[in-house]
Amino acid sequence: MKHGSRDEHTTRVEPAAGQRPISRRDALKAAGLAGAVLSTGAVSVCDALASADAMEDMVAAARAEGQLTVMALPRDWGGYGVVIDRFKAKYGLTINEFQPHASSARQIEAIKTRRGKTVPGTPDVVDLGMSFASSAKGEGLLQPYKASTWDTIPETAKDSQGYWCGGYHGVLAFEVNADLVTKMPRDWADLAAPEYRNSVALAGNISSNQAVQSVFAAGLSAAKGNVEEAADQGLKFFGDLREKGNFVPIVGDANSLADGRTPILIRWDYLALGDRDRLKGSTKIEVIRPKTGVVAAVYVQAISADAPHPNAAKLWMEYLYSDEAQLAWLKGHCFPIRIADLVRNGTVPIDWRERLGHLDHDGYDVDPLFPSLKDQEKAKDIITNGWDDIVGVKIQCLPPEDYLGPMSFNNMADEALVPQRAI
Repeated sequence: MKHGSRDEHTTRVEPAAGQRPISRRDALKAAGLAGAVLSTGAVSVCDALASADAMEDMVAAARAEGQLTVMALPRDWGGYGVVIDRFKAKYGLTINEFQPHASSARQIEAIKTRRGKTVPGTPDVVDLGMSFASSAKGEGLLQPYKASTWDTIPETAKDSQGYWCGGYHGVLAFEVNADLVTKMPRDWADLAAPEYRNSVALAGNISSNQAVQSVFAAGLSAAKGNVEEAADQGLKFFGDLREKGNFVPIVGDANSLADGRTPILIRWDYLALGDRDRLKGSTKIEVIRPKTGVVAAVYVQAISADAPHPNAAKLWMEYLYSDEAQLAWLKGHCFPIRIADLVRNGTVPIDWRERLGHLDHDGYDVDPLFPSLKDQEKAKDIITNGWDDIVGVKIQCLPPEDYLGPMSFNNMADEALVPQRAI
């Protein structure tokens, strides 16, 4: 769809089923308002949702399906708990929260292993790192869909054919237990200091987008901003951390940070800020953005090619890109992808402007780097294939969380999909 245009065509709802690096300023650029669009099938994108009646038809079809299965959406991840609960209340659908701590790679594996099968836990929608989404599109694992706010989303943050679309982004930061660590690390090189022995952990295993981007960011700092060398330098950096005894090879989270197993955790700033809010009064947390190697990344939303509940999946996408859900992500410390449109239309509450100013300027000496899709794909390949040889340690997952109820599927015996905080 062209910038700012609206194409009017007849649509139908599916029958119910049983590149260059960009700066933070670039990410704030959004197109003008445009018409809604609706997919007509699993392999094509329809042009425009012609009227409110078509949206009502979609809602009716989704309600006929009755449910939606999401994957890898921890409730403490950028406000997703609020998003899920509001969607359920708004449309009356059951949401099956499958493997909330799965990585991007695990989500792709779930789609692959369940293709053509009617089994619990088959995801309708996924939340992926951009390079993982690009690979999934190439393997035919996703179906295209463009939500009604499509043209308010920056071109650099979406697939032109609608197979995936950025939802939100953040910047990698150091989350530090200040009750245990007295001298704060200010840059990546500081993490190699002797006082941080047995202290530094990643927030995902190496199959996760968060871990890959963390290694890339450390390497970007070591390479003095050279994107071409960042992945290799990042592997060397973590190899050195392991040799010094500073790297803790477990998937860290708020619990391991608080109890001292991983007092320094490398993770997205919106997750670190969320932990700081939740643990206030029990654990003092400092969130520190490194002086160099400042990397931001977009997480993207997509629909499985064989989604068991395709209309519910499309309705979910409509909701995620609505003002309501985008503001929920903002409140969860994320930077929603439609932020420029929200600000332009006066949708952001006045008392949130301080939060927005923080997200816009960040206090960095340099703008965060948004690696291009090409750079992300190259880095993922180098890091995931080189970790074992160069760093030489397996990152162990923490034990799975308690069973969340009959619709969480977390008690399923599926070795290929072990829960982990690793998206």
